[in-house]
Amino acid sequence: MIFKSKFPDIKIPQTGIYQYITSNPNKIPDNKVIYVDGITGKSYTFGEFKHESKKFAAGLQDKLGFKRGDVLAIFSPNQIDYPIVVLGTIAACKVTTANQNYKATDLSYQLNDSGASVLIVHPEILEVAIEASINTKIPASRVLLFGDKEIKGYKPYRSVLINDREIEPIYYTPEEAKSTTAYLICSSGTTGTPKCMELTHTNMTVRSAHVIGVESKLGPHSTIMGATELCHIYGLNRVIHTNLIRGVTTIILSNFNVETICESIQKYKVNHIYATPLIIKKLVDDPLTQQFDLSSVDTIINAAAPLNDKLERKFYEMFKIPIFQAYGLTETSTVLQYPDTMKNTVPGSAGFLVPNMKAKILSEDGRELGYNEPGELCIHGPNILKSYLNNKEATDTAFDKDGFFYTGDIVSVDEHGNYFIFCRKTDLIRGPDGYVVPSELESILLAHEAVSDSAVIGYYSEKEATEIPTAYVTIKNGYKQSQVLAEEIQSFVDEKVLPYKRLKGGIMFTDRIPKNISGKILRRLLKEKLKNDIKE
Repeated sequence: MIFKSKFPDIKIPQTGIYQYITSNPNKIPDNKVIYVDGITGKSYTFGEFKHESKKFAAGLQDKLGFKRGDVLAIFSPNQIDYPIVVLGTIAACKVTTANQNYKATDLSYQLNDSGASVLIVHPEILEVAIEASINTKIPASRVLLFGDKEIKGYKPYRSVLINDREIEPIYYTPEEAKSTTAYLICSSGTTGTPKCMELTHTNMTVRSAHVIGVESKLGPHSTIMGATELCHIYGLNRVIHTNLIRGVTTIILSNFNVETICESIQKYKVNHIYATPLIIKKLVDDPLTQQFDLSSVDTIINAAAPLNDKLERKFYEMFKIPIFQAYGLTETSTVLQYPDTMKNTVPGSAGFLVPNMKAKILSEDGRELGYNEPGELCIHGPNILKSYLNNKEATDTAFDKDGFFYTGDIVSVDEHGNYFIFCRKTDLIRGPDGYVVPSELESILLAHEAVSDSAVIGYYSEKEATEIPTAYVTIKNGYKQSQVLAEEIQSFVDEKVLPYKRLKGGIMFTDRIPKNISGKILRRLLKEKLKNDIKE
C-alpha cells in the first residue's frame, strides 16, 4: 500500500540554495538583524550577511583559486560567523561540515572522503585540525581560522579572504539544481563508519520549503533559537537556511549549558526553539531554570533523536510549553511533522508525512503493509539524497526498484495519517516469539523511581539460542548499585510486559549511557561492553 502526504504538494523551487534562501519573500529590509550571538550579542543584518558571504566567495576564487566543484570543510562548534562561511562557500562551490567533537582520525576520514582542499577551523580545536590536515595533505596556507587572531602561523580567514570584491553566486538552471551537489554531510556513525552524503541544491531548497509549509506561523516577527549543532542537517536546514528565507531573528549559541540557554530566552524573548532530547532533559533536570522567565516560548521542535514520552510530559508540566516532534534523517531531512496550526497532536506520534512525499511500510519479507502494521518505512520524494559519495554499493542498496529510500526505521501509520516511530530496524531484538522494541522497555525503566537513564539491547544467549533483552541503567543520587536493586528494577519491568519481552539478560549498571551529540544511544558501544559484562 502506498501512503501519500495529507498536505497538498508544494511548488519545488527552481534555483540554487543560495538564491532561494536570500530571495526575501517577506520583503525584510537590509538592516533587519537576522543572526545574533546569544552570548556576546554580536549580530549580522540581512544586508551584512549578503555582503559578507559574497565577499567570502570572491576570496575563495581570488586567493585560493576555488572553482565550481571544489570542496571546503568547516570544523567548528556553533558561532555567529558559521552561516557566512557555509553560504559563502555554497555561493562558489561545495561544502562539507565536520562534527566539532571529531578526533584527528575522524576528521581525516571526512576530509579524504569529501575531497576537501580548504579547512576553516575554530581556534579551540586547531590542534586536531592541524593533525588531520597533515594526514590529508592540505597545506597550512589552506587551513584558516574563525576569529581575528593568528595562531602558530595559521591566519584568520577574514585576513586572507575578505576584501571589497563581491561575486554573484553561481547560477544553476532547474536541471542543474536537481543534479549538482551542494553539501557533503556525514552520517552520525551510530552504527559504524560514517557515510558521506551528496545533497543537491534542490534537495536543500525543498527541505526548507517543507519546514516553511508546516511551520506557517513563523516569520519576520519571530525570534528563534537554535539549540542544535549547525554541522548537522537539522541545524543547517532549520537554523541557517529556513530561518534566513523567513527573515526571522535567529539566536545562535556556541554552548548549550542551561544558564546560557535560559539567559538568551529571557533576554531576546525567544518564542520558538529547535532542540534535541539532551537539551530538553537538561532544562528539566536543572533547578536553575526556575530562576528565568521562559514565558515568551510558544513551541519547541524536538528532532535528531526520539523524545521519551515521560520526559515530554514532565517538561510540559514544568514549563507549559508544548513540544512538537519531527522525524527525519540526514539523507532526507524532515519527513514527518505536525503543522503548527494544530492545537492537539496524537501522543507518541511524530506527525504527518510532509508534502510531495509518498511512503510505504514493508514487512521483514518485503511485503507492503497497511494501516497499523509496523514495518520498515520507505519514502519517495524530491528531498532525498542524490547518493552516498564514493559508495555505489551503499547507494544502490538504499533504494528499491521504484526509487523508494529504505529509512531503516520501524514505524506504523494509522488511518488518519499519524506516523509512530518505534526504533531502528537494526535495534530490534529478535526473539522466537516476536520482536522486542527497545524504546518500549526503556520507557518502563525510566518510570522506576531509581532510574535516571536507560538503554536496552539484545544479547545472543547460547543457552537460550536466541537474543534476549538486556538493560543498562544509570541510577539517581541517593540510590546505591546492588544486586537487590537490579532485581527490583528487573521485576518492575517484567511485571508490565509479555513474557518474551522480559529482561532475561538482567540489569547492568553504568555511570553513563553512551550517546552522540544529538542524543541517540550508541548501542554498538553498549553491545561491545556487554560482551565483557555478561557471563553465561
